[in-house]
Amino acid sequence: MKRKPSRPFKDTSNELLKDPNVAAMYLEEMLADGDMELFKLALKNVADARLGGMTELAKCTNLTREALYTSLSKKGNPRFDTLNQVLHAVGLRLSVTPEITQ
Repeated sequence: MKRKPSRPFKDTSNELLKDPNVAAMYLEEMLADGDMELFKLALKNVADARLGGMTELAKCTNLTREALYTSLSKKGNPRFDTLNQVLHAVGLRLSVTPEITQ
Protein backbone atom coordinates (compact mmCIF):
# COMPACT_ATOMS: atom_id res chain seq x y z
CA MET A 1 0.00 0.00 0.00
CA LYS A 2 1.37 3.36 -1.01
CA ARG A 3 1.08 6.22 1.52
CA LYS A 4 0.19 9.76 0.62
CA PRO A 5 3.15 12.08 1.07
CA SER A 6 2.88 14.16 4.22
CA ARG A 7 2.68 17.95 4.16
CA PRO A 8 4.70 20.27 6.35
CA PHE A 9 2.67 21.65 9.27
CA LYS A 10 3.38 25.24 8.19
CA ASP A 11 1.68 24.59 4.84
CA THR A 12 -1.39 23.20 6.57
CA SER A 13 -1.56 26.01 9.14
CA ASN A 14 -1.12 28.66 6.42
CA GLU A 15 -3.97 27.13 4.46
CA LEU A 16 -6.22 27.17 7.53
CA LEU A 17 -5.29 30.73 8.53
CA LYS A 18 -6.30 32.08 5.12
CA ASP A 19 -9.89 31.69 6.33
CA PRO A 20 -10.72 34.93 8.22
CA ASN A 21 -12.94 33.08 10.71
CA VAL A 22 -10.17 30.63 11.60
CA ALA A 23 -7.63 33.46 11.82
CA ALA A 24 -9.93 35.47 14.10
CA MET A 25 -10.55 32.47 16.37
CA TYR A 26 -6.81 31.71 16.52
CA LEU A 27 -5.94 35.30 17.51
CA GLU A 28 -8.80 35.45 20.00
CA GLU A 29 -7.52 32.31 21.73
CA MET A 30 -4.02 33.77 21.91
CA LEU A 31 -5.42 36.96 23.50
CA ALA A 32 -7.51 34.96 25.96
CA ASP A 33 -4.37 33.17 27.08
CA GLY A 34 -2.96 36.54 28.14
CA ASP A 35 0.52 35.93 26.74
CA MET A 36 1.37 38.90 24.50
CA GLU A 37 4.39 37.08 23.03
CA LEU A 38 2.09 34.32 21.79
CA PHE A 39 -0.35 36.86 20.39
CA LYS A 40 2.39 38.68 18.46
CA LEU A 41 3.67 35.38 17.06
CA ALA A 42 0.12 34.41 16.10
CA LEU A 43 -0.36 37.77 14.39
CA LYS A 44 2.82 37.19 12.37
CA ASN A 45 1.55 33.72 11.43
CA VAL A 46 -1.76 35.18 10.24
CA ALA A 47 0.01 37.89 8.24
CA ASP A 48 2.26 35.27 6.61
CA ALA A 49 -0.73 33.12 5.68
CA ARG A 50 -3.03 35.89 4.48
CA LEU A 51 -0.53 38.26 2.85
CA GLY A 52 2.56 36.20 2.17
CA GLY A 53 4.95 37.84 4.61
CA MET A 54 6.33 41.01 6.14
CA THR A 55 7.10 42.75 2.85
CA GLU A 56 3.47 42.68 1.78
CA LEU A 57 2.34 43.55 5.32
CA ALA A 58 4.64 46.58 5.26
CA LYS A 59 3.09 47.73 1.98
CA CYS A 60 -0.45 47.31 3.33
CA THR A 61 0.25 49.12 6.61
CA ASN A 62 2.61 51.84 5.35
CA LEU A 63 5.05 50.75 8.06
CA THR A 64 8.61 49.63 7.45
CA ARG A 65 9.48 45.96 7.58
CA GLU A 66 11.97 46.77 10.33
CA ALA A 67 9.30 48.49 12.42
CA LEU A 68 7.00 45.50 11.99
CA TYR A 69 9.71 42.99 12.89
CA THR A 70 10.58 45.05 15.97
CA SER A 71 6.97 45.54 17.07
CA LEU A 72 6.05 41.89 16.64
CA SER A 73 9.27 40.47 18.11
CA LYS A 74 9.46 38.81 21.53
CA LYS A 75 10.77 42.02 23.09
CA GLY A 76 8.58 44.29 20.98
CA ASN A 77 5.86 46.42 22.50
CA PRO A 78 3.57 47.38 19.62
CA ARG A 79 1.42 50.46 19.91
CA PHE A 80 -2.32 50.08 19.62
CA ASP A 81 -2.39 51.85 16.24
CA THR A 82 0.27 49.44 14.92
CA LEU A 83 -1.78 46.42 16.01
CA ASN A 84 -4.87 48.00 14.50
CA GLN A 85 -3.09 48.60 11.16
CA VAL A 86 -1.78 45.03 11.06
CA LEU A 87 -5.19 43.57 11.87
CA HIS A 88 -6.83 45.76 9.23
CA ALA A 89 -4.24 44.64 6.66
CA VAL A 90 -5.16 40.98 7.24
CA GLY A 91 -8.90 41.72 7.14
CA LEU A 92 -9.59 41.62 10.87
CA ARG A 93 -10.37 44.09 13.66
CA LEU A 94 -10.33 44.26 17.43
CA SER A 95 -13.56 44.18 19.39
CA VAL A 96 -14.39 44.33 23.06
CA THR A 97 -16.82 41.98 24.79
CA PRO A 98 -17.79 41.54 28.43
CA GLU A 99 -15.59 39.17 30.36
CA ILE A 100 -17.40 36.06 31.51
CA THR A 101 -16.94 35.61 35.26
CA GLN A 102 -17.86 32.56 37.26
